[in-house]
Amino acid sequence: MSWRTRLWRTALPGVGLALLVAIPPALAKESLFYAPPRPGDDTPDFSGQAELGYTNLSGNTDSETLIAKGRLTWITGTLTHTLRGETRQVKENGNASAEQYLAAGRERYDLDGPHYLFGFTRWEKDRFSGYDYQFTTIIGYGRQLLAGPTHKLSLEAGPGYRHDELANGTDKDLAVGYGALDYQWQFSEGSNFQQEFSVEGTDANVTTRVFSAITAQLNAHLALRLSHEIKNNSNPPEASASDTDLTTAASLLYRW
Repeated sequence: MSWRTRLWRTALPGVGLALLVAIPPALAKESLFYAPPRPGDDTPDFSGQAELGYTNLSGNTDSETLIAKGRLTWITGTLTHTLRGETRQVKENGNASAEQYLAAGRERYDLDGPHYLFGFTRWEKDRFSGYDYQFTTIIGYGRQLLAGPTHKLSLEAGPGYRHDELANGTDKDLAVGYGALDYQWQFSEGSNFQQEFSVEGTDANVTTRVFSAITAQLNAHLALRLSHEIKNNSNPPEASASDTDLTTAASLLYRW
């Protein structure tokens, strides 16, 4: 059984607690691909959020899972700046079976109307992916197709560059074509559905990322989120354990 399958099986039934700290609640809906919406009149100049999830299973298999995420966002005029970091680790019987790290920064420049320009840089390391690390930078154009109180939909696309440092000591420099969408449906007061999808294509492989989540508000500060993430590499290195990562989580969100 691959570590990705173990991660999927342990994340949902074994989740004990996940905390999300967000300032303010309006920005807690920023997408997985951290494409924050156009700032509103009530959007603060500086906000942040942090998420921590931990599971500990014992019995036939001793397993520990740690998921930690953090994000900072601040606004200067028509520019929205975002910094983001993540780590995920799984240990079984004292041995690491998953170890992932991500650090990224993003800039958004709002134009007149529903248009904006963006650029982001991302560094990620996955110990069992066959890569030592990957560095990606992308620039492009985005458009907010829906911006109502019930439905929000944004699309973006652009060119980019990726540097792959493989575990076997070789490296590749690749041109990237990028496209993404972020959809949000506020189907009741305090409850919403979020669907995100992105594709990064190169002549070596295509990386697809999907994020789905339902969030239900419990009270003024607490909410419950059920989420599922998929990351697929169409042609991973030979040293990779699998071409697909699956993460399912149930999280308790705390906001103030």
